[in-house]
Amino acid sequence: MSDRRTQDEAAIEAVLAAGYRAWAAGDAEAMVADYTEDATAVMTGSLRGSRDVIRRSMALGFEGPLKGSSTWNKRLSLRFLGEDGAIVVSESGILLPGETEVPDPRKVNATWVLEKRDGRWMVAAYHNSPVAAPGN
Repeated sequence: MSDRRTQDEAAIEAVLAAGYRAWAAGDAEAMVADYTEDATAVMTGSLRGSRDVIRRSMALGFEGPLKGSSTWNKRLSLRFLGEDGAIVVSESGILLPGETEVPDPRKVNATWVLEKRDGRWMVAAYHNSPVAAPGN
């Protein structure tokens, strides 16, 4: 991998890690700081069509059912799309207060689409889907 791609990979990892830290802190504003204004998030039953909508939705979650939660994330792959695009696939899940492991039924496969804008990697889209039960 070229030095530039190594730097890009590190920058992408930093974007994701910052989002995970912001989640653990219950900070919706910081969580979307590296999202494009027109970012989308698709999760079971919902479409969030902008950074502001994502931020508002997460703020409500952090005040309610997601209060005190954090996330568990395992990167499965990262591939670049040209010079300014990347896709990260991960297995993820929400850790509720007091949990040290995510129960299998709450694990998801997540796809992150990142775009480099003005030299900065940003989340342009996110999607998750439940991990299939073993044997399916």
